[in-house]
Amino acid sequence: MDTLPHALLESMRRVGALLQSGDLRDAHDRLAELVAQHPEAVEPLRLLAGTKQALGDIDAAEALLRQALAKDTHWAPTLATLGELLLSRGRGDEAEPLLRRAAQRLPHAALALARYYNDAQRASEALAIVAPLCAVENAEVELVTQHVTALAALGRHEEAIAIYRRRAERSPADPAAAHALAIALDAANRHAEAERVAQSAIASGHRTAAAYFTHARSLIGLGKFDRAEAALHDCLRQNPRLVDAQNHLARLVWMRTGDIGQTTAMLDRALQTFADDDTLRATKAAILQGAGDARGAYACLAEQAGKPQATPALLVRAGLAALEFDPAASLALAERALRTSPANEPAKNLRVASLLGVGEAGEALAQTEELLSRTPDDQYLIALQTTAWRLLDDPRYDELCDYAQLVVPQPLQAPAPWADMASFLTDVKRSLERLHPANGHPLLFQSLRHGTETTDDLARSSDPTIQALFAAFDAPIRQYLAHIGQGHDPMRRRNRGSYRFNGGWSVRLRTSGFHNNHVHPRGWISSACYIDMPDGIAKASTPEGCLAFGAPGIATTPALAAEHVLRPEVGMLVLFPSYLWHGTVPFTGDRTRLTVAFDVLPDAAGNSA
Repeated sequence: MDTLPHALLESMRRVGALLQSGDLRDAHDRLAELVAQHPEAVEPLRLLAGTKQALGDIDAAEALLRQALAKDTHWAPTLATLGELLLSRGRGDEAEPLLRRAAQRLPHAALALARYYNDAQRASEALAIVAPLCAVENAEVELVTQHVTALAALGRHEEAIAIYRRRAERSPADPAAAHALAIALDAANRHAEAERVAQSAIASGHRTAAAYFTHARSLIGLGKFDRAEAALHDCLRQNPRLVDAQNHLARLVWMRTGDIGQTTAMLDRALQTFADDDTLRATKAAILQGAGDARGAYACLAEQAGKPQATPALLVRAGLAALEFDPAASLALAERALRTSPANEPAKNLRVASLLGVGEAGEALAQTEELLSRTPDDQYLIALQTTAWRLLDDPRYDELCDYAQLVVPQPLQAPAPWADMASFLTDVKRSLERLHPANGHPLLFQSLRHGTETTDDLARSSDPTIQALFAAFDAPIRQYLAHIGQGHDPMRRRNRGSYRFNGGWSVRLRTSGFHNNHVHPRGWISSACYIDMPDGIAKASTPEGCLAFGAPGIATTPALAAEHVLRPEVGMLVLFPSYLWHGTVPFTGDRTRLTVAFDVLPDAAGNSA
């Protein structure tokens, strides 16, 4: 871009001051005048597009950015701004080449692209973008976070720690370097050291919202929930629009109180100041739905979703709420989103689920097959495909959902030094009980009802007993891999005889507790291991407390019931494909039902976890 005339530069500085003060309307009007006075200038046009986007006129913003790009096809700020706008509209295929070009010169474009790749489970591509930028000593914390996220997704936690430990050792007086190390440690579940390092960075003057957030995450991993809440409040006082922090705080308050008003109080305060922030409002809706109030979630977004300029992301969020009680309304929202953003993957997924809900299985199947051609390992899409097959009486359903062959219960063997399973499971129970929140409120966004779930990744636990439990899973997993063999279906084509854990957790259900039917979208093999349960479950003549397969977690027309029920026993490990719909039947009893579950992925390096 050519150098701007001095008078225009002065006018732009005054516009910048208006933008910093939040006076969008005056900034917009002044920029419109500058564009009319200087039609050849690109930067006023780009900034005018930004104000239109902030004021809700997304179509006009995109049109202006395309005009700016036509005037100067190499101006990186325009490439980045248009790319980020297209991402917000769910048009990643169009945004990606623009952001790639801008990322060579603008770190924030690289950040947007890396975040997009990580969210899309394209960790290798995210790593290629951020690794060079994070090789410098003063890399931005947001880039460090995406770097660590990509390495962790590839199972390279220790490499991330080594990189940022060396940096912290080279710059012992730099609290930002310590913060980067804390991020890597927290991602590897080394919460005690992460907490110490993050606290040290804050004490050294690094009192940023991001540092408080990292400190809070490590405190959550340590089960120090009261201190984590305090750290999140410190974080949100600085940046109330930090959605990840709002989500984490809501989860903690819900766990502590079970009261939705208290849970969303901080979000409500932020929305009083930033009433037009669709991301904050969508976050509140997701929290309401996660707490079991889908209608409240829909009502939270109904006014914004009814506006002609509603973004595809907002329409999809509203549609996900409507899907629970009105698939026809959900379908209409998905189709509105797709008219604006035809390549929007979340909108396409929502449309498929909605079509199944209104009885259009044939159309749903065609859409699902197109989506699976791009993401063949998406377990949720496979579940939608098998649901369509079942509704259509397609014989392929019986092949992919062969419960007798693919749902395999196996007894665990007591590892050394335990003499028997009874003593081993007693110790496992003792370790797990320390990790479950005492107040008994379930986590948000989980399938369980009337129970609690642990917050840390048990597969990376430092507890020797839990480590022994996960070591005891190795032989059954290997036997399962040998049992299913290799082939061309979604399970067998990924079977290379090796695996790695992709998360582990424990669930404690009390009387009347159950899991809603669900799948594990990012898994391959899922599991349930029974540590303790009421005496009556194993001997009952009813399906109370049983693990049930086949009933979809979405509405279908006609409704579909469970097809396979497995009665659990203490010490049993059940392995099954992550795409199988599964849930549990409510039970009654004085004792809790305590389980451990994990997901497994193929190990690309040929190792086993």
